[in-house]
Amino acid sequence: MQEERKESANILKTSAMKHTRVHEILYIIGIIGISFSAIFVKWSEAEVSVAAMYRLLLTNLLLAPFLWRYRHEIARLKAGQWGLLFASGFTLALHFQLWMASLRHTTVASSTVILTLEPIMVMLGSFFLFRVRANRIMLIGMTVALAGSLVIGLGDFKVSGGALYGDALSFLSVIAVSVHMLLGKKLREGIGAFVYNFFVFAFAGCTLAVYNLMNGFAFGGYAAKEWGLFLLLAIVPTLCGHYLFNWLLKYMHASAVSMAVLGEPVFASLLAWQLLGEKLTALQLISGMFILAGVWVFIRYGKDEKETAS
Repeated sequence: MQEERKESANILKTSAMKHTRVHEILYIIGIIGISFSAIFVKWSEAEVSVAAMYRLLLTNLLLAPFLWRYRHEIARLKAGQWGLLFASGFTLALHFQLWMASLRHTTVASSTVILTLEPIMVMLGSFFLFRVRANRIMLIGMTVALAGSLVIGLGDFKVSGGALYGDALSFLSVIAVSVHMLLGKKLREGIGAFVYNFFVFAFAGCTLAVYNLMNGFAFGGYAAKEWGLFLLLAIVPTLCGHYLFNWLLKYMHASAVSMAVLGEPVFASLLAWQLLGEKLTALQLISGMFILAGVWVFIRYGKDEKETAS
């Protein structure tokens, strides 16, 4: 079993080295894709839980024609895996609900830069659940990034209590998506990317549908503009963003793909400036640079240690 894992790792490492200029272009497209998520949410007037629900369910509708070819893999899924798939979907639904709601209270720049704390939250979860330890440089990066997020919160508190509330929602969404990622790490050991994504999206969409039903939110009657935004959320940030990154893992190193988290707040802030008229304050810019630098150090040296150990 250990030899098979080493062989698989070598195959992945070899394939990751053989990426072309096309893959690099697709990588940039993916970063731009996920950066549009916040813009579409800001443009939408629907309840955030409804927008998140249709984002996921429409993504599944687009993926459904390819589901048949994975029927044998689906048939082999065990009860425990189905349970974890539901848990992963539930936490993903919670992430979308919290993060998309944060954009109704704070700026795109503040909300998206806080999202970059995800790798650090995943590492903290890995420590408490699996006793995976971080080296000293990673801890320095973690401290710098967390300090930057606190500065953003203090700055937004001076602007308004609503902005601080939005920052808090974004931070809670990071915790939710980190749990989702930890569950995904466990599940992806025995489940392919397509099957995992399809059913996690399905469970997340259904969870949000139940939430919307319980709160009496309308499932229909929206203007064409809203349906267009729901579809754009499914195609641009989800399929052309997150799903594209999963595919690029076959051709690029995981460390390089992980760095995409640093690109989102940069492009999203530029898009918000041009399309929404949101300007960056000096405090947001400085604290954002601290967060990005801290997360970069954390990812860079965390990956190096992992590769060295293997």
